[in-house]
Amino acid sequence: MIPYIRRNKIIEELENKDIIYIDDFLSIFENVSSSTIRRDLKILEEEGRIVMLRGGAVKLRDNSFDIPVETKKFLNINEKEQIGQLAASLVEDGDVIYLDSGTTCLQMVKYLNNKQITVITSGTQVLNELDGDNVHCIIVGGEVNKATDSIAGPLTDSNLKNLFFDKAFLGASGISLEGGINTPDFREASKKAIVKTNSKECYVLADSSKFNKNTLCKAMDLNECTIITDKINELFEKETTFIDTNHWEKVK
Repeated sequence: MIPYIRRNKIIEELENKDIIYIDDFLSIFENVSSSTIRRDLKILEEEGRIVMLRGGAVKLRDNSFDIPVETKKFLNINEKEQIGQLAASLVEDGDVIYLDSGTTCLQMVKYLNNKQITVITSGTQVLNELDGDNVHCIIVGGEVNKATDSIAGPLTDSNLKNLFFDKAFLGASGISLEGGINTPDFREASKKAIVKTNSKECYVLADSSKFNKNTLCKAMDLNECTIITDKINELFEKETTFIDTNHWEKVK
């Protein structure tokens, strides 16, 4: 396994657990020495993605920042693919939809290319994935965050306040009872809140690793959207509506 892939696997493991010890990584990666693991962890710490603790423990850096898209795209790949396909099945010819930035929303795009729709997006990668002649794509203006392939800020908000959507598909960094749908970036939170208000139907695409996580900014309450995910969280069932890929697989 090349170092780049191994380091992204380390991040993926830390997404699912609060703290992992170096000895645990040795059981995850076969034929990899402790010195190699320590070197990987040191590089990840220098990049600001993890924190090394006393006693050989490691955790993700606190949720005051967003993980770069180059890291996110390697996390929970199968779940994101299924969520994206399910979300795309809800889009009908003639719809005007908003497509958020983020790796899970991006998984929708290849399933939209044969539909006669209008896509408004703040994701810089969406245009690269669209190749259907029937799809009319509009990218909103604003400040580009290259790390997250996202456009956001006051200009973006100003654009979005005057646009209205049949359906919106949003990403999230965390989902919790206290924090609702949340993100580390106040610009992203503002953008999501505006889109939610201007959409007839609002969907949040998030795999179950995002559950019970609070990041800096709340974008909306759980009862203001439908969550499309791979696994229903019973703690949230009274607060929001779920569509899960397990059930959809059986009925589609």
